[in-house]
Amino acid sequence: MGSIEEAQLTEIRSQFPVDWEVPEFRIDFWDGKTCDYCVIIPVINEGERIREFVQRLKENRIDSIADIIIVDGGSTDGSLDFAFLRSHGVKGLLTKIGPGKLSSQLRVGYSFGLICRFHGLVTIDGNNKDDPSAIPDFIRLLLKGYDFVQASRFIKGGLHRNTPPSRYIAIRLVHAPILSFFSGFRWTDTTQGFRAYSERCLSDHKVKPFRDIFSEYELLAYLSYRIPKIKYRCIEQPVSRIYPKGKVPTKISPLRGNLRLVNTLLKACVGRFNP
Repeated sequence: MGSIEEAQLTEIRSQFPVDWEVPEFRIDFWDGKTCDYCVIIPVINEGERIREFVQRLKENRIDSIADIIIVDGGSTDGSLDFAFLRSHGVKGLLTKIGPGKLSSQLRVGYSFGLICRFHGLVTIDGNNKDDPSAIPDFIRLLLKGYDFVQASRFIKGGLHRNTPPSRYIAIRLVHAPILSFFSGFRWTDTTQGFRAYSERCLSDHKVKPFRDIFSEYELLAYLSYRIPKIKYRCIEQPVSRIYPKGKVPTKISPLRGNLRLVNTLLKACVGRFNP
């Protein structure tokens, strides 16, 4: 990291509230804020998938309405070439160097977005399963006053293909019904990382997402429970989510991974993660 990036990191971290627990990270590049909203993309070793996804973002001109920020979990596959990313409209690349998995990456991205004074943050996975053409719809819903916009492939207008049977059953028969019951909001697609949040709900001390307890996959379940529970405005947005045929690109194992997701879900729903 050069002197410019070191100065940016020092400035950003100096603005973190004292009670925020944010993993150590570095700024590989940050070309500055130009929009009111940002798109945060967590990745790790996505190979050609992230390059294809960045190309889709550019084709849909997402960089004209939101600043695109990739949060890397420590990729070693050489897929995040700076020149390629910048030429396709990516404004920033942050790399988490502290411990943890997805939730730690998200804490890095959320904290960066809030300190940069974005009005809202859209998150979407970098494995090229989601259609980025829906991102403007998420931003429009934030502008209408919604605080949490959740992507759903299972509502009218949504589409899913090649969803692994174990994942489909876990979401439709276990994860979504349990979260709906405990949160008080009817969810249909609760493991989806494609979502958007307002600045005000992520900053709320009754939510408090910047805690080290959120390290692996806890944060997504917790926010889906906590945000509607304290009466923020929530809505689902239809999207398409298409898995490739053959081997599924996922960091979650079919059996053990899904069991851990359910265990995490139950902890969230009984208030184990509440501030």
